[in-house]
Amino acid sequence: MAELPALINDLALILVSAGIVTLIFKKLKQPLVLGYIVAGFLVSPHMPYTASVADLESIHLWADIGVMFLLFSLGLDFSFKKILKMGASPIISTTTIIFFMSITGLLVGQLFGWSKMDCIFLGGMLAMSSTTIIYKAFDDLGLRQQQFAGLVMSVLILEDILAIVMMVMLSAIASGNNPNSGEMIGSILKIGFFLILWLVVGISAIPPFLRRVRPLINAEVLLVVSLGLCCAMAVFSTEVGFSSAFGAFIMGSILAETIEAERIEKLVEPVKNLFGAIFFVSVGMLVDPEILMEYAIPIITLVLAILLGQSIFGTLSFMLGGESLRSAMRCGFSMAQIGEFSFIIASLGLSLGVISDFLYPVVVAVSVITTFLTPYMIRLATPVYNSLERRLPNRLIQLLNHLSMSHPSTKEHSKWKKLLTQMLVNTLIYSILSTAAIAVMFSFVLPVARKMLPGWELHWYANAITGILTILIIAPFLRAMVMKKNRSEEWKALWAESNINRMPLLFTILVRAIIAVGFIFYICQYLSRFSSAIMITIGVIVVALIVVSRTIKQRSIRLERLFILNLRSRDIAAQVHGTKRPLYEGKLLDRDVHIAVFDVPMNTMWMGSSLKQLNFGRKYGVHITSILRANHRLNIPDGDYVIYPGDKLEIIGSDDQLNKFKQAVETEVFGEDLHLEDREMKLHQMIIGSDSPFVGKTLQESGIRDIYSCMVIGLEEGKENLSRVAPSRKFLAGDILWIVGEEEAIHALLSTE
Repeated sequence: MAELPALINDLALILVSAGIVTLIFKKLKQPLVLGYIVAGFLVSPHMPYTASVADLESIHLWADIGVMFLLFSLGLDFSFKKILKMGASPIISTTTIIFFMSITGLLVGQLFGWSKMDCIFLGGMLAMSSTTIIYKAFDDLGLRQQQFAGLVMSVLILEDILAIVMMVMLSAIASGNNPNSGEMIGSILKIGFFLILWLVVGISAIPPFLRRVRPLINAEVLLVVSLGLCCAMAVFSTEVGFSSAFGAFIMGSILAETIEAERIEKLVEPVKNLFGAIFFVSVGMLVDPEILMEYAIPIITLVLAILLGQSIFGTLSFMLGGESLRSAMRCGFSMAQIGEFSFIIASLGLSLGVISDFLYPVVVAVSVITTFLTPYMIRLATPVYNSLERRLPNRLIQLLNHLSMSHPSTKEHSKWKKLLTQMLVNTLIYSILSTAAIAVMFSFVLPVARKMLPGWELHWYANAITGILTILIIAPFLRAMVMKKNRSEEWKALWAESNINRMPLLFTILVRAIIAVGFIFYICQYLSRFSSAIMITIGVIVVALIVVSRTIKQRSIRLERLFILNLRSRDIAAQVHGTKRPLYEGKLLDRDVHIAVFDVPMNTMWMGSSLKQLNFGRKYGVHITSILRANHRLNIPDGDYVIYPGDKLEIIGSDDQLNKFKQAVETEVFGEDLHLEDREMKLHQMIIGSDSPFVGKTLQESGIRDIYSCMVIGLEEGKENLSRVAPSRKFLAGDILWIVGEEEAIHALLSTE
């Protein structure tokens, strides 16, 4: 008999161990992520008393897939539109946390006398909190809908993006280069270029594709297509120098703007849970007891540095970002751990040969310990705040809240500032699209054209054809770059306000026209040997023709409208289905009051009860603003509205009130039927004897249904079919009835005979 591959044996061991341990953790009401790590330690080669995984390399590969799918799901749940709406606050918090935690890592490394490179890389590792671990902890603790969780996820996403920049900087330091050199700047520009390009192209192309094939897509096909897009973007991200997880997150953010986002999220969740479990198990497998013993003091010191550093500096950073003291403490305490990007930075240091061998297992041990402590740190934030509130003077608490919550608004008040910002963003986006189009044409189309038209003379024809096609492709982008916002409300207001504004406004057109001419100049310079004067003249003429062309204008407007439609498609669907949250959500005066949506479970005890009977306001202090039912919104429901399973309740309240309501939603349900096997329905024949208590009684009077929970389905009278028993017919001795009911109920009924 053929033997199973080692990978199958390992997966069986991992999943069985994870299943057993997580059942125990579920019984103990602990986060499942901790159970996965314990299971990983139990099946690791470092544990001599249990069976161990044999093929570690394959398990780590599956773990990498787990990270990729976790970040893909994160992108689906938290799109870039949410970050942009938050303004500068996450950026301020992120940069402050990274700065302080990097310095903390440097100081701790120097305290133990480690090498300069060990200290520098350690600072980078300590600066990166774990997106996957915190996301999983919030999910397990049921905190994802709370306001502070959204703030934390914004900062974590920005940290993941900045981690790539940090890796480039660390590589430059390791190679002896100046981290402020052109390589560093080029890396930042590269990240920004591809980030904008992927989002713009993805939102322009993927939603129309999904709309076109929507009649052909069922759940199975949608799962395969979405995971295929995820893996494709992960591959492309790796090819251009980023991580696969970063590409998966970008694709999740793109799909988050489609109508199918919620369906994709539900379909991907089992896959994410499977591979995510393998990832966290693999983290537990990296725990080496010998390293823990040898470097126990540095590990404990690093753990304390992370816990205290994130609690203090994280709180301070979120307060600088505009949060109240309580909200900032909840955010800061939640980030007190390191994770996957710390492993990546440690692997980079090992591959470059600039850090000591002990640092990687030490960081893994610190990550595991801080991961264990993450749920407890999240829960600890509120008691610590309450303790501070009791001990600190009220005036100091009010002063801290006032200083943080009175953070300067990031909204543009100046017409000039708003207009110039819009022009700059448009110019940047259309320049990136034009650059990408030119790169694709010169890298793929030009070589093909030259092969099809070989020879020196035909070579010029190939160049000319490629150049003309390239200009036609980027023409809508160049026109939008030059002409967009020239008739906006801000432009008209500034033009009408003063003659002094008119020259600067015209100058903005000139600057954008020069940039557009620069693209044409580059194409001519790459494909021809004309003099600079001729190429500039060609550029000016081409840009002028592009601006006056009605066809190109229509193409430009059509592309822009398509992009806006794709970007708003999910919001439009939400409005149609009555599930979009109200606009006043962001204008609630109290920072601790916000909106959350809860699904009423199918087994809820509330079914059929009215709001007046349930009395949520008095019990939990929340307000129900809307009931979402069957794609319809019932706004401001009165006390007579009845709750049904499957309803979505839109609730306003504080974090504490919403947390109590969430617990009620989850606990006030009918439990599982532990005696399900005894509920089997059986068919039985019943003959009414002369001494039966049912003789002379009608069906209703007999109590067969009401008392014995059985049903008479017919009377046997020697016919081919059973006769229906009329409600007024009285039972006679010798009647043969056919009864349906549970076995115990039928037995009780027959015992009366």
